[in-house]
Amino acid sequence: MLEDTTALRRQYRELTGERLPAQATPAWPVRADHCFQRIVLDTLFGDVWYDHVADRPAVESLTADQLRAAIAIAESMLDDPDRVAELNRASLRYRDEL
Repeated sequence: MLEDTTALRRQYRELTGERLPAQATPAWPVRADHCFQRIVLDTLFGDVWYDHVADRPAVESLTADQLRAAIAIAESMLDDPDRVAELNRASLRYRDEL
């Protein structure tokens, strides 16, 4: 199970830290890796992620099932750039920033 979680964390980091920022265009509402991570984690929890995860970085505290769900969210953003704006708006609403 440990190796499975390690591979999932690596995949999450690649998606949110490399692939999404590399695909981002000026039309996207976010372009930085930490913004994609915020969106993914807030979406995962349906709330401000740090109200649900005590440790930092959050990815180290996620279960294998949570990591799989986070990866699916990130992949959905890669597949549909409109999803980035949609999920960013939801994240900002969770944070009372919209």
